[in-house]
Amino acid sequence: MAFTGKYQLESQENYEEFLEAIGLLEAKSDYKVETEVVQDGNDFTWTQSIPNWTWSNKFTVGQECELTTMTGSKFKAPITMEGGTISVDFPQYHFTAEMIDDKLVMNCITPGEKSVTFKRISKRL
Repeated sequence: MAFTGKYQLESQENYEEFLEAIGLLEAKSDYKVETEVVQDGNDFTWTQSIPNWTWSNKFTVGQECELTTMTGSKFKAPITMEGGTISVDFPQYHFTAEMIDDKLVMNCITPGEKSVTFKRISKRL
């Protein structure tokens, strides 16, 4: 299913636990994150924003791409899509995104014994 659209946070699970696990608890916000996805075939522009903060990445599925973390650090990683689910390994967690019933469902999973799965569901605007 096509990802293109604007979305607003509807619900999330383990948000605070995830931020704590990756050392960004001070970045906690009560704003409803807005996500805008522009998809052109395998090319994507993925932007998340709240007032006074925007984070954006451009990538191509099937290629190694330079991406930026939430804190502005750059890294390279391959982007894959299998069964409609986008997948990428960020330095501190594994990220997946898929469309389920016209909602954008994103998961961030930290590694290790004390793994945390942060799930964010956003509704299409």
